[in-house]
Amino acid sequence: MIRSQMRFPNFKEKAVTLSYDDGPHFDKRLIQIMQKHGLKGTFNLNSGFMPEVSDWHLSKAEAFEVYTSSGMEIAVHGQHHLSLANVDSAVAANDVLQDRIALEKLFGCVVKGMAYANGSYNDEVVDILKACGIEYARTVISTKQFELPTDWLRLEATCHHNNPQLMELVKTFLDIKPDPIRLQKFTPKLFYLWGHSYEFDNDKNWEVIEKFAEAIGGREDIWYATNGEIYAYTKAFDSLRWSADGSFVHNPSGMDVYLFVNKKERLVKSGERIKID
Repeated sequence: MIRSQMRFPNFKEKAVTLSYDDGPHFDKRLIQIMQKHGLKGTFNLNSGFMPEVSDWHLSKAEAFEVYTSSGMEIAVHGQHHLSLANVDSAVAANDVLQDRIALEKLFGCVVKGMAYANGSYNDEVVDILKACGIEYARTVISTKQFELPTDWLRLEATCHHNNPQLMELVKTFLDIKPDPIRLQKFTPKLFYLWGHSYEFDNDKNWEVIEKFAEAIGGREDIWYATNGEIYAYTKAFDSLRWSADGSFVHNPSGMDVYLFVNKKERLVKSGERIKID
């Protein structure tokens, strides 16, 4: 019997990603901390609030420089930060689509991610996102768990950075080590942190993110990635095509995929077909 489990790039079994909203100038300090410790994340922006000259929000020019030069992902947060479940469906669609269009023009990249402004969504809003080409969207729900999302348009995080159990959760995550006897059943784990960088300034607690980054960053056994990178990788794994008897597998995606199959680590390169022992 063929038994296969996904592994992150380079056969890593854990990943960390961050998601921060609104595009305030405090993101610059947050990104400096993230870069110091090798962390990556997604910044969800409201294009309707981005000025020509920086004020509380980063200006368009500064936003382009800050997020692009740091390798962070940018994503939709609604052109005008509307609570989408509380407005007419046409208004909701316009808020999402116009934000996506504006961000793609400014940053010169395809934007497929989002975070719900004010955590506001329902089934109708999810359908609107699909129609607007959004493929993954973060809620404000925290699970205090490390499982990969099962519904990428209702994406739940591990926790907000102000969760009093933050460092306890970090320790639990870092202590996860697969049982060698049960490697075939081990599923990869994800620590997903979210928040707003201005909260660190408001609460006078920048040490929270500094301690988090120092504890969880710079580790060889963790993949540090943006929301979009993790989404794309899991979809590449899902796209693998197996023969009927499981004796070989083909990777039609544009990404290399790492597996643990039949008690062995196997790499299936983009476009490659390999035989499974």
